Amino acid sequence: MKRFLLYGLTFLLVLQSSAQDGSRLQALKIAYLTKKLDLSPEEAQRFWPIYNKYDEEIHTARIDAVKNRTIEIELEEKILNIRKRYSVDFGKALSPEKVNTFFRAEKEFGNFVQKEIDRRQLKMQQRRALIKP
Repeated sequence: MKRFLLYGLTFLLVLQSSAQDGSRLQALKIAYLTKKLDLSPEEAQRFWPIYNKYDEEIHTARIDAVKNRTIEIELEEKILNIRKRYSVDFGKALSPEKVNTFFRAEKEFGNFVQKEIDRRQLKMQQRRALIKP
């Protein structure tokens, strides 16, 4: 029963995320994190509101960096500071091991997405090369 509630909550969060910004990628990220963290219903109830604030702050920092043409190292420093600040909040919702797993899983997901983008771009380049006479 607890797992059913957890998956139900996750499903609602995924729907909410998808409905707000139309982002299938965000929904996939939430599903990936849910699987990696294996949260109990109580942990999920505490974790996801913190995560939503964290994710919004990271997103805003990246948008601002593009608008202001921020130097990459400054953006990375800002993101690191956000991560440090939120690690305390995540620690109130999860065990230290799960907080570490969260940050690791988030990085793994980003690497996976980048590899997939690279793979698709290479595939498109190969298709274009075949089409051009």
